[in-house]
Amino acid sequence: MKKFVNDPKLYVPEMLKGIALANPDTLRYVPEYNLIMRADAPNPGKVSIVQGSGSGHEPAHVMIVGRGMLDAACPGDVFSAPPMDYVLETTKLLASPMGVLHIVNNYTGDRMAFEMGQEMAEAEGINIRTLIVDDDVAVKDSTYTVGRRGVAGNFFVIKAVGAASEQGADLDELLRIGTKVNSVTRTMGMALTSCTPPAKGSPLFELGDDEMEMGVGIHGEPGRRREKLASANAIADELLEAVVTDLPYKAGDDVALMINGLGGTPISELYLLYGYAHEQLAQRGINVRRNYVGNYCTSLDMAGCSITLTRLDDEITSLLAAPAEIAIRTF
Repeated sequence: MKKFVNDPKLYVPEMLKGIALANPDTLRYVPEYNLIMRADAPNPGKVSIVQGSGSGHEPAHVMIVGRGMLDAACPGDVFSAPPMDYVLETTKLLASPMGVLHIVNNYTGDRMAFEMGQEMAEAEGINIRTLIVDDDVAVKDSTYTVGRRGVAGNFFVIKAVGAASEQGADLDELLRIGTKVNSVTRTMGMALTSCTPPAKGSPLFELGDDEMEMGVGIHGEPGRRREKLASANAIADELLEAVVTDLPYKAGDDVALMINGLGGTPISELYLLYGYAHEQLAQRGINVRRNYVGNYCTSLDMAGCSITLTRLDDEITSLLAAPAEIAIRTF
């Protein structure tokens, strides 16, 4: 393993400290709970939006804390759910008079931690709702979950809900919006290589030089099948077919298209995939109105990608276009 690592046990805390030091005016780091939160949170005039899952998926979720997105993220260790007390203490610190919304990717560990944290926080009088994201079409059940997994499509849910929260929407309205976005969002991914968690020091699974895993999960869970490596266009065709036919999306639909890297794929390859996917959707009569290309929900250093579609209407388009300020900045 060749990585920038000191003590693997300190990998996540050292990363979080770096994020906070790079954003001193906007973010606050609470090391006791692996917590990255907005420096101005909680805001009494808005619902606090909280997300949490295992680390290793950056920029999800600790790097998308900021105005118009998350108010806080409390990750666990790499590919591990946060402890229940992290969720509880984060919820208490973020408690707003308007309430707290938990956004949880559909993984068993994450759901257990947030359900227990919610029960404890509600016992202390905090008003909470929970929104489950399950956009992955690859498999119904996996190593980590019962039901569909929550993967890169959670960005569209977070962006829409975060924007509405900034506009003063209440908990019930945010839950409606988030549920609506999740219901029209579908994702499928694939891997060209495995990934190497720092604490393990070796790849999670082995892929031959001429193999790929279709439908892989972001923790390295098995997908639909392992097969011989195909061309970029053939890979995009299979991912698109699985995503488009699941909702299904149809001619005349306006969509947002995301080509998400899993951490080890050059941006040039992601744009190659985007160009082909855009053209294939156009041939189906599906109109790409918004596009997202880059690393959004990764799996450490895994080479691979996922394709996400979200069906747009006027409400969702407006929320996705609303301004946001997060730790990832451009020049």
